Amino acid sequence: MKAIEVIQGRQWVTGMRGLKQQRRKWVSALIYFLLFFVWIYFFDDAVQVLSPWLPKRAAVQMRTPLHVLAWQHFFIVVVATGLAVLTSLVLGSLVHLSRSSELKSLVLSASAIGETIPSAAVIALAVPVLGYGNLPSMLALYLYAILPVVRNVIVGMETIAPSVREAGTGMGMTKLQQFIQLDIPLAAPIILTGIRTALVINVSVATIGATVGAGGFGVPIIAGIRVYDPVMVLQGAVPVIVMAMFADKLLRIHTSEEALS
Repeated sequence: MKAIEVIQGRQWVTGMRGLKQQRRKWVSALIYFLLFFVWIYFFDDAVQVLSPWLPKRAAVQMRTPLHVLAWQHFFIVVVATGLAVLTSLVLGSLVHLSRSSELKSLVLSASAIGETIPSAAVIALAVPVLGYGNLPSMLALYLYAILPVVRNVIVGMETIAPSVREAGTGMGMTKLQQFIQLDIPLAAPIILTGIRTALVINVSVATIGATVGAGGFGVPIIAGIRVYDPVMVLQGAVPVIVMAMFADKLLRIHTSEEALS
């Protein structure tokens, strides 16, 4: 009886520690969000207050408010990454269901080629076809996000023990039911890790699109480089860093919760 009480006590302590760790993670994510919010809406006020101590700046002003650039950046990254995730899930699922090593090699090789092409080259080559604006940038982000996601989809489904599928077969599940109810949920933590990697990469790479007229935080960064204004560069660079860290932290929390569930 005492042994059972000791085990239950240890389980309770372990559960409380895990809960505290989750709370700390959520608090850090909230801090990133608040820092992002404050930077977006109070940057200009802070610059005015600190202007006597800042280096002399060129007489250039941003026509687009920072919060509008934030929504533009968010839209570009989410749409491009979302389409890449859907493509990767389809390709990874086909590889898993077909059990074909040739198809697996082809999918991974094609995805790797897409990521090895410099993003600036993809954007430059896409401009004559897609025109100036967000589309060339979104194409580059789409290509960059496929490899980490499709690789993790394949690896995640390969790590599922054969005994799990045998149990599903014994319960009368079809292959489609096993895929939906067993394979995808069990591979979810590894798939989310690939999505997190792709999302963090795209938050940063999206700034390059400003060279061809795309919106987002790349606009003040490129403008600041052109007029040698470090304050303007920081105006766009800092929220990109905070956004990437917030996305990374948020998906890390969700990945850990998926692994524990």
